[in-house]
Amino acid sequence: MTQLSVSESVSFEEAIAFTREFLSQMEAGKLSEAEIETAIASLVKSKNGARGFLVTYLTDDRPLADEPTPAVFGALETAPETVPELLVKNVAMSAGMAVYHRRNGDEEMAGNSERVRSRSASLIQNLKIPALQTTAKELYNSATTGEGVYKEFLERWGYDEEQRKAMSQALKPLVA
Repeated sequence: MTQLSVSESVSFEEAIAFTREFLSQMEAGKLSEAEIETAIASLVKSKNGARGFLVTYLTDDRPLADEPTPAVFGALETAPETVPELLVKNVAMSAGMAVYHRRNGDEEMAGNSERVRSRSASLIQNLKIPALQTTAKELYNSATTGEGVYKEFLERWGYDEEQRKAMSQALKPLVA
């Protein structure tokens, strides 16, 4: 990997492709902490880059996201305007999808959703971005009451009462 950053105009698909290659380089030990931080920081500057990075990083089968390095935290903290909502939504959506997959007898996919929920929650608990707490509270309140800032989001994706309850349970430790 020669290029360690992406343009702010990166597409979602380009961000995914970049992140896949980047994670392979990370796994192979070919990147320094400074290079890791630079690459992730360039991705999370834009919404498409942040979405592409997080969806790829959080769903990757390798254990890289289970033990993020200080460079990962440092890079994510450079984007307090994009990272909080994406991470909090990842906690909620993956909790809701785990319910969906279990209903359909797909325990493997439910487990994958639980892994994304757990990884997202862990990042939230370890990042120093004040908006994370506020965003988590807002989504928790909407999932719990069916009202509030994220009411439209929950309705748009068709989450039912059982899924919203799972979301509330997943978000509760993040708002205490």
